[in-house]
Amino acid sequence: MRRSAARVLLASAALVGTTAALVAVLGGLLHRQAHAVRGVIGKPLGERAPLAAEVYKRKYGDPVDLLLLGDSIAAGLGAATPDETLGAQLAKRLAKKTRRTVRLRSAAHVGSETSMVRAQLASLPAGYRADVAVVVVGGNDVTHRVRTADSVQHLREVLEPLLAAGTEVVVGTCPDLGALPALPQPLRALASRSSRQLAAAQLDLVTGLGGHAVSLAEVVGPFFITQPDDMFAVDRFHPSGAGYRRTAKAMLPSVLAALGHEHPLPTGHYPPAVGRQDV
Repeated sequence: MRRSAARVLLASAALVGTTAALVAVLGGLLHRQAHAVRGVIGKPLGERAPLAAEVYKRKYGDPVDLLLLGDSIAAGLGAATPDETLGAQLAKRLAKKTRRTVRLRSAAHVGSETSMVRAQLASLPAGYRADVAVVVVGGNDVTHRVRTADSVQHLREVLEPLLAAGTEVVVGTCPDLGALPALPQPLRALASRSSRQLAAAQLDLVTGLGGHAVSLAEVVGPFFITQPDDMFAVDRFHPSGAGYRRTAKAMLPSVLAALGHEHPLPTGHYPPAVGRQDV
């Protein structure tokens, strides 16, 4: 019995040692892959997105103030011209649907994590209040391994003052990074899991506070998976102009709903879970 127990203990110790070694090797591989990816993502595109802030359809009158906050997707990195950015595409579609002038302002910044979006709010002119704010953020939190709980708390700190000021909020939840051709395996699988976890937590927070959430993984993810050559820019990470057109079209129903336009929301759109909380 003693010899048998000793053999079991030795085998267990060997298994634990092997598992620990595999974990260490995998962890090192993931770290190297993430470092390599961060070194090339966006490099062909530069550090600045095209500036798209302007007024759309002045002749309509009764202006709507549209604010974009968040990361490089919100800023439009990957678009060839200002007209192709997410903000511009949303503004044009919003003006056409509502027959109202749209005044677009963007404080989104390339490379932003959720913790940096409060500074974007602080950079706005004193007294400025948007009618609706569109927020897209989270991808950089995943690639920089920010804890989901921390990321969600930072998002809360952005949304609460917006909602308290009377601004309607539409959040495009973190895209599924598993759709990115630029990410090698096994990093892609890990990023997919982490980004989906973050997106689910963002959705719960946003709708619980009284905002609208759009699951980008549901509404545009399939297009990026099946049409990568069209949907991605040259770095294979950020959307192209076509990718932003598709994303703006997909997000528009929730932006209209946030502004009080009653119509059935498509799959992947999540209205406030209850009436807006006191924030």
